[in-house]
Amino acid sequence: MTFSGTKEIRILALDVGAKRIGLAVSDPLGLTAQGLGILERRSREEDLARLAEVAREYRVQEILVGLPRHMSGRLAAQAEEILELARELGQALNLPVTPWDERLSSREAERVLLTADVSRRRRRQVLDKMAAVLILQAYLDRRQTSAEP
Repeated sequence: MTFSGTKEIRILALDVGAKRIGLAVSDPLGLTAQGLGILERRSREEDLARLAEVAREYRVQEILVGLPRHMSGRLAAQAEEILELARELGQALNLPVTPWDERLSSREAERVLLTADVSRRRRRQVLDKMAAVLILQAYLDRRQTSAEP
């Protein structure tokens, strides 16, 4: 518990791509998102084991997964595979999994990095992490506004 009586919660956000998984985690109060880095994809089993290790290390209580959608709102082709990975992780850790619309998160991350004048090579290295941060921060902001009276 915090001094204000609100429950501490850590949320792990995943931006799952074909080659990399961007990671972000909330602060203990669930107010801000911090980038953790990226995991290079290997096998499903290795990915799950490494994600579970991160979740345990940060003592997360919820997993947020970016859900790719087309601008029309339809799920993108890779959405089912991403949801299955997240479900398996949630089951392994006995944690709730929340899918979150990630439309435009990668474009927004690219824009932020361009504005910060990050080199093309460096952008490729941090894009997935930045997308995870943006996904998580949008989710945290929504939680805050819906919790306010």
